Amino acid sequence: MKDNIVKILQETPWLKGREIAHRLNADKKEVNAFLHSHSDLFVQDNEFFWSLANQFRVEFAKNTWITSASFEHSLARCGSPLDDDCSSVVFVLPEGCKVLLEAAARLMALCNQLAWKGKRVVLDFSDSGSTRSYFNRIGFFDHLAPAVTVIPARPTVSGAEIFRGNADTLMEFGAIDPIAPDESIPVQLKHSFVNHAGEEYSQPAFTVLAELFDNVRDHAESPLPGFAALQCYKATKAPHIQTVISDSGKGIVETLRPILQTRYPDVANKIAEAGDAADAHLVREIFERGQITQCEPGRGLGLKASGDVAAKFKAKISIRQETFEVILQYTGAKRPKFTHSLNLPRILGTHICFDFLLDQRA
Repeated sequence: MKDNIVKILQETPWLKGREIAHRLNADKKEVNAFLHSHSDLFVQDNEFFWSLANQFRVEFAKNTWITSASFEHSLARCGSPLDDDCSSVVFVLPEGCKVLLEAAARLMALCNQLAWKGKRVVLDFSDSGSTRSYFNRIGFFDHLAPAVTVIPARPTVSGAEIFRGNADTLMEFGAIDPIAPDESIPVQLKHSFVNHAGEEYSQPAFTVLAELFDNVRDHAESPLPGFAALQCYKATKAPHIQTVISDSGKGIVETLRPILQTRYPDVANKIAEAGDAADAHLVREIFERGQITQCEPGRGLGLKASGDVAAKFKAKISIRQETFEVILQYTGAKRPKFTHSLNLPRILGTHICFDFLLDQRA
């Protein structure tokens, strides 16, 4: 009975005893007695729902937009599933939640990393069918690790494949695979961006997106593919474009820190003054100064160029690293407003989002 109950709760966590008994075709009293006598394996909440004792559960806010900030808040309340000794992780998308592209990208990256680490991962859309439909449309499930369980089920047909390219407000998720990279991704992103931002940003946008694509393709050093996507949000008070580029590799800081003192001692000494926030300040230097690279001279301009393009708008760039995040808000001033958050739950890699306001150029 134990193995069967474990399997049931791995696939569908938080069931009442009678539901478990029904699935087992067993006596309810017998099942409840077994559950209560194995408190090392099974736990019951105040509403009498059962789950596995070593299960990690994250429930996002309902009836609201899930931004990157609210995603991080919900995750931080529970801890770091990559570091936890749990065997399974459940993410609950509740009723009425609407997920911004940036948050969806972080969720996908984390799910894939957890599955790669051998943890059982469940995405529960039981109360959010519209969110599941949206994820299908943007290609989320096309790039979600096959080992991840989706409740009630994965879509049988990919909405992204059926409608790809039909909406000028969306570029569906595309994989950045180091082994077989899709070199058309930067061009697709550029076309989508320019379609809304204007032709004058064609070359700057391509410079930024191509460099970031190259960085993921050439330097991520991860068996997990990276990915990119774009969405334009027109029906808001401030119409804006979100472009996300993510990888699950070593991260910008982990890549550059070993060569910093040797190649860029002035930068190393400068950021050392920031103490625990040194890594966050290194990211700031990379975006504002540029030409900080482990490669040959002349590289490392992509992130600096992205800041230059962002300065043309009242734009925001967020850079999520393994355990911290940097936000650069461009308002027309000479330097962007710099904020950072430390000690975040671990997500491997680099996850960048460019959020450009369409009607407020600096």
